Amino acid sequence: MAPRYADDLSLAHVLADTADKISMDRFRALDLRVESKPDLTPVSDADQAVERALRATLGRTRPRDSVLGEEYGATQAPAGPGHRQWVIDPIDGTKNYIRGVPIWATLIALMEGDQPVVGLVSAPALGRRWWAALGHGAFAGRHTAAATPIRVSGVRRIGDASFCYSSLPGWEETGRLEPMLDLIRQSWRSRAYGDFYGYMLLAEGAVDVMVEPELSLWDVAALIPIVTEAGGTFTDLSGQPGPSGGSAVATNGKIHEEVLTRLS
Repeated sequence: MAPRYADDLSLAHVLADTADKISMDRFRALDLRVESKPDLTPVSDADQAVERALRATLGRTRPRDSVLGEEYGATQAPAGPGHRQWVIDPIDGTKNYIRGVPIWATLIALMEGDQPVVGLVSAPALGRRWWAALGHGAFAGRHTAAATPIRVSGVRRIGDASFCYSSLPGWEETGRLEPMLDLIRQSWRSRAYGDFYGYMLLAEGAVDVMVEPELSLWDVAALIPIVTEAGGTFTDLSGQPGPSGGSAVATNGKIHEEVLTRLS
């Protein structure tokens, strides 16, 4: 592992242990409290509790790093401005979480400037984690002691590809529904796994494409190192790499340009 990120990745696992305990204790709880945010998306008391706990740990262990989280926004580092920022989605897949569907995860990323350099996705209800650090490769397993390297597929044709997406209404809203439907029709197989899960299946080589038309930084920052360190390509719809474009096209790299061309 690149020595400069070893401690950060270890901390990400500690943060994930904390998140897993809180989120699993509240998963399918009869007294789970759910509210609607101003954008009409749901937030549970578990989302908020996870983010508060992770922020508290980061404040103690990384006082020089700022934090951005979905529920509580951006906070500057206690020790003053720096170029490192932790980005947290306490529960990615809250709609699944509140309905009792086990496909949800805590997303933890470390960014240096505009580049995500560490990413960890922990899905405790599935009993699985995925993680990567820049220059280190990507891994999956229940924990670090049971980790296996992961790699994207070798599929080279859309007609042989397993195509994954989140849902269709967003593509209709962006005026790209017809090219999306064409891709779905021409792919070997298509499924709407949604949220983090499609990207992790891509990194493992189980699917070949995952696309979303609209994303926030906390939705995507942790995913990029995992996909790219597994050998994949991750851009926005315009083809720009990195997390700032507000959309995502992730592939095994071999069919990336064709997917971009078709969606544009």
